[in-house]
Amino acid sequence: MPPSTKSSPKLWGGETDKAVANFPVSGNPIPGAVIHWLGEIKAAAARANGELGLLKPVMAKKIAKAADEVASGEHNGQFPIDVFQTGSGTSSNMNSNEVIATLAGKGVHPNDHVNLGQSSNDVFPSAVHLAALSETKTDLLPALKQLEQSLAKKSRAFKNMVKSGRTHLMDAVPVTLGQEFGGYAAQVRLGQDRIGDTLGRVAQIPLGGTATGTGLNTHPKFAATARKHIAKKTGVRAAEPADPFEAQANRDALVELSGALKVVAVGFTKIANDLAMMGSGPRAGIGEIFLPELQKGSSIMPGKVNPVIPEVVIQVAAQVIGNDTTITVAGTQGQFELNVRIPLIAKNLLESIGLLAAAARLLSEKCVDGIEPNKDGLKASAENTLAAATALNPYIGYDKAAAIVKEAAASGRNLREVALEKGVDAKVYKQAMDLKKMALGG
Repeated sequence: MPPSTKSSPKLWGGETDKAVANFPVSGNPIPGAVIHWLGEIKAAAARANGELGLLKPVMAKKIAKAADEVASGEHNGQFPIDVFQTGSGTSSNMNSNEVIATLAGKGVHPNDHVNLGQSSNDVFPSAVHLAALSETKTDLLPALKQLEQSLAKKSRAFKNMVKSGRTHLMDAVPVTLGQEFGGYAAQVRLGQDRIGDTLGRVAQIPLGGTATGTGLNTHPKFAATARKHIAKKTGVRAAEPADPFEAQANRDALVELSGALKVVAVGFTKIANDLAMMGSGPRAGIGEIFLPELQKGSSIMPGKVNPVIPEVVIQVAAQVIGNDTTITVAGTQGQFELNVRIPLIAKNLLESIGLLAAAARLLSEKCVDGIEPNKDGLKASAENTLAAATALNPYIGYDKAAAIVKEAAASGRNLREVALEKGVDAKVYKQAMDLKKMALGG
């Protein structure tokens, strides 16, 4: 959720003041998405407790209304505690209890009423799980789908454009530009699949486990009732945990999701590097594609244009890979019944989700959609690759083909000239050296 622009007096209480004083670390509060889901959970909890007869209807309604305001983003400025705080998120849970109690009015107690049937140990990780689940579904996956479609469209447009393949950054047998872009599209599609495979486990939230997973001080139907209200209001379906103690004690599902994001970041790096290299030049580079010209590339060299979007994407990918390392380390920090690095996981995971979504949209809209083939560059690359002699192997054998390549490389002559000189029949050469057939088969 975006930061609030609404001006209001201080709504939090003493526990929040203590936390602000205790944790002057980064100057950055918890992510807005976590604030949003703290509000949604508190609203659902109030409605569940009212439905179960644990809160009077009037009080349940007042708390739910106040929590809905928090969920809407109206009061994001009322959450001043640094993200580097007590590792369970207790401070931010208390912050939300105090703000909601103040908004709900006289007679509403932050702990006895707003926090009824809950603990920071089940509420805060539940908010992080739901934030990650929601942001992934509504922001990241659609952005990845958009990028996949952009790449697939270029794959179709470039399907007959033959060029040199490259392995080890050295010339290899011909491929088509369309095949390369089809590979990129598949890479992004598989990234979506990997992320999607984690979401069923991310959706399992520990709400209802209270302090240690036992559910002490909560109604046996509280968790299911609260999940029902969350789904009804938000459309996000939280799931019952496979085991309440597993759900309370570790954040493996978030680590798993981060791992899938890291794989996408690795893929983005490969794609962006390839695009930058294929677009390099205009005269001294590979020069097989034209990237969109977005801005001046140099303050001193006139006319220079740089691959700025691929460069941004590569930097984003590096940040996501670094975030994953932090999340992995944080995930190891569970002791007995609780992981106590949850705010750190939330900060890094939600940043990674947002960064990858933004990078995917930028790569799609400001780069891939505007790529044009450099037909002269593609033709030169296809015709000059000496690796095309591989197609002669079935006719003349590897050793003779290697000798032809060696001679052509040393003399600067083309393969055909050298091959015919060394006794290869012209018809055989023509049949073997159909570059498009090499790339496309048939």
